[in-house]
Amino acid sequence: MTTLADAAAQADQLAESGAAQELASLRAQWDDELEAAARSQDFRDRALAFRAVGMFRWRAKEELLRRGLDDGSPAARGAALLSIELLSRDHPSTVNSVRPLLHKLASGDDNATVRRLAVMALKNGSPQRETIVLLEGVAEADDADPQLRQAAGKVAQLLRRKAAAKR
Repeated sequence: MTTLADAAAQADQLAESGAAQELASLRAQWDDELEAAARSQDFRDRALAFRAVGMFRWRAKEELLRRGLDDGSPAARGAALLSIELLSRDHPSTVNSVRPLLHKLASGDDNATVRRLAVMALKNGSPQRETIVLLEGVAEADDADPQLRQAAGKVAQLLRRKAAAKR
């Protein structure tokens, strides 16, 4: 029997190969299971559901990812961030629509990995001044994780270059 994880991996392959019709069919087949997993009491099921949204390239489920950003489990928040990063590569609106939540996670989540994933997701959004300022602050914070500081510095620099190119 196929699991949600197997279906998500299959969806990722279909998306990579451009098989839009097959991907749409797979989405329809797994819609209820994904929604149920996202509501599960088990954080592992929720994390899988949030990650699957990205692997299915399921833009219609972006609201589910917003809920994932507020999840009590760092694994679930991280999975939602991975999907937001993936969905926003071609669509900055995915990041722009949850920017305040990403700012909150990048600057103050208890989990260093979640903070780093939030920073990485922000790189795909529009280069807004408040995001650049926030990332520069994280990059200069002496008490922050060194990997987080490095990532924040790189993303701030990237967004500055994007902003300059727009002018």
